[in-house]
Amino acid sequence: MTVTTSAPVPVLRDHRIPADGVYEGVRVLDRLPTGAEERPYELFEPVPQARTIGAEIRGVDLSRPLTDALREELNRALLEWKVLFFRGQHLTSAAQRAFARNWGELETNPLLATGDADEVVRFDKAAGATPTFENVWHTDVTFRERPALGAVLQLREVPPFGGDTLWADMAAAYDNLPREVRERVDGAYAVHDYLPGFARFYPAERLAPFQEQFPPVQHPVVRRHPETGRRMLFVNASFTTHIVGMERRESDRLLRLLFQQAHVPEFQVRFRWQRGDVAFWDNRATQHYAVNDYAPHRRVAERVAIAGDRPF
Repeated sequence: MTVTTSAPVPVLRDHRIPADGVYEGVRVLDRLPTGAEERPYELFEPVPQARTIGAEIRGVDLSRPLTDALREELNRALLEWKVLFFRGQHLTSAAQRAFARNWGELETNPLLATGDADEVVRFDKAAGATPTFENVWHTDVTFRERPALGAVLQLREVPPFGGDTLWADMAAAYDNLPREVRERVDGAYAVHDYLPGFARFYPAERLAPFQEQFPPVQHPVVRRHPETGRRMLFVNASFTTHIVGMERRESDRLLRLLFQQAHVPEFQVRFRWQRGDVAFWDNRATQHYAVNDYAPHRRVAERVAIAGDRPF
């Protein structure tokens, strides 16, 4: 009788990495909500730029009024791809505002420089200019009770290199959170305030007059998209200060983990601008990051934002 013995199981040395980091590995990358129907587009060609986020729209002239059918298809594309890119549009400021108004009333922002109308925010960046919202992942104006639905950004002047913008899909970010983290944040609320974001580049005397106009507000840590019903992570490093009812150290630790999710490359699309290009993004479903790597050259952009609803 022959007796066989199995080989001993190898013993590995301790190989743990610090907890609460960004998970490195295979991602769940669903572009559409579960059960959503994927239909072809008849009035333009969407060219995907990444797996879940970002499509270049070919065959549309944004300077012309939208028909109801075209507006419906563009809205469907926006919900599907979260950010749409239109090359070489060269819109006047009036045409840019007219396009944005197809999605609702326009909002103003007294904290930022304006163009030729109160609804137009102008980012004119040359050497020595105030950096404003560059080099930070954020969702626009979440310090408002009704954060913007979306925004339409056009580049008026483009540097010879750099100046890209990135967007991150916050539905994908939520989908890939560990189950135990989702259980902690589902149903939780966080406080948003304009001061942390703007204090990065404005002095106290510039910010103090707006404290009554923009008091801190609470939004769900995970919001539902009002049109698709999809769950999305809704905190950002510019405006979210703490999670309601949580001890500060615990809140800070959890928020750092949640903020990091926008940094995952699989959730992102990166756009290299040319003069006259337009980007239209769903501010409810994304974060974005403007890269300031083009000094000493100038970069000029104008943005029109569309008022949104109260997150739920």
